[in-house]
Amino acid sequence: MTPNYQLTDTHTHIYYHANSESLDAQLKHCFAKNVTRLFLPNVDSQSIQPVFDTVMAYPENCFPMLGLHPCSVKTNYKAELKIIEKAISNHQIYAIGEIGLDLYWDKSTLDIQKDAFRTQVNWAKELGLPIDIHCREAFEEIFELLGELKDDKLFGVFHCFTGTLEQAHRAIALGFKLGIGGVVTYKKAGLDHVVKEIELEHIVLETDAPYLAPSPFRGKENESSYLHYIAEKVADLHQINMAELAEITTRNSVTVFGI
Repeated sequence: MTPNYQLTDTHTHIYYHANSESLDAQLKHCFAKNVTRLFLPNVDSQSIQPVFDTVMAYPENCFPMLGLHPCSVKTNYKAELKIIEKAISNHQIYAIGEIGLDLYWDKSTLDIQKDAFRTQVNWAKELGLPIDIHCREAFEEIFELLGELKDDKLFGVFHCFTGTLEQAHRAIALGFKLGIGGVVTYKKAGLDHVVKEIELEHIVLETDAPYLAPSPFRGKENESSYLHYIAEKVADLHQINMAELAEITTRNSVTVFGI
């Protein structure tokens, strides 16, 4: 008998499989593992249509976000932002994302990454939406920006959180949930020690599929159905059962995204 609980993947690029049999297969795997709610962040103007094609195919399960990923912030970023802003005005979305800072690949674009981030945070505030933050090797820079932009309209998720306990508390104090994904299952990452110390009311689950597959699939293509393994790990760390973990983290996702 299938366990009676509902898991929410708050960050998945499953739309990479839009309009294919692979999408149907991956959603079937999700449903078999009780992953029934999936939030889809685009990354640039080219990924807008696949997001909405996926949402149209599975409107009860897939929910769109729109934003310009920091790695997509290039010299043409203002034109990209205009396209995304127009799409936002024409569609129901549930967050601005994924947006943020990434200093792993290219430090030279930091100034325009910051400008794009400020612009998109203002969209979120105007629309009453959360933001979904990508932060890679840029915690101090992102905290500085969030301190500048902080008000009672700023909230959301630190996607793929891999920081320290101190950074976790700073993010929570700023009004953010922590998106916990496959890294929590990696033995040497140390994220498990952080997650164990964080109250579950501050945590949502995610896969970031097709990236960062959890153990035992590390190094392979990730799927949203693998959220089950992430949930098992977090439940074990907090010594609760899967049904309780699913109820808490899905409730947290409703709090953030409003659906």
